[in-house]
Amino acid sequence: MFSFLLAYTSDAQQKPDSLTLVPVTTIDGESIPQLSIREVAVYSRPSFTRKKYVRRYNRLVRNVKKVYPYAKFIHVKIDEINNKLVYLDDEKEQKKYIKKVQKDMMDEFEDDVRHMTYSQGKILVKLIDRETGDTSYEWLKEMRGELFAGFWQTVARIFGNNLKAEFDPKGEDRYIENIVRMIDSGLI
Repeated sequence: MFSFLLAYTSDAQQKPDSLTLVPVTTIDGESIPQLSIREVAVYSRPSFTRKKYVRRYNRLVRNVKKVYPYAKFIHVKIDEINNKLVYLDDEKEQKKYIKKVQKDMMDEFEDDVRHMTYSQGKILVKLIDRETGDTSYEWLKEMRGELFAGFWQTVARIFGNNLKAEFDPKGEDRYIENIVRMIDSGLI
């Protein structure tokens, strides 16, 4: 059973001298106000002993800030594609729809992607895995087939990338995870 307590408040965020309903929990016959407090995350920049490590970290921040919006967009687009594919019964229609979406995305983002550096491409592949839960290779394989995904995996490997790379937030990608969280929090 839920109870509510009228609390007299005069916060700057609310109207002065207003009443607010606060949920109450009863423990051992005592009514105790129950409030939810937002999670507060504390981030710190890593401290490095050498300037070259500071430069590398700053470059990583710049690269993550550049490619993270693309990873978020891809996540939204993949959800949109999956929702649309549910309503398309014919496999031919599904393939036609996927090719159309791919063409539209290539028209919109081809120049941006072609002008990314190798390290930005590697970060983008990792962030796609972070955002979607599946590697870029798995998404290509699901959407366009194993031959198509295998071709692009081979091209990526030639240029020093790996579409099967997975995001490891506690291991080698911990700095990227920290940077992404700071971006999401609006700190950088």
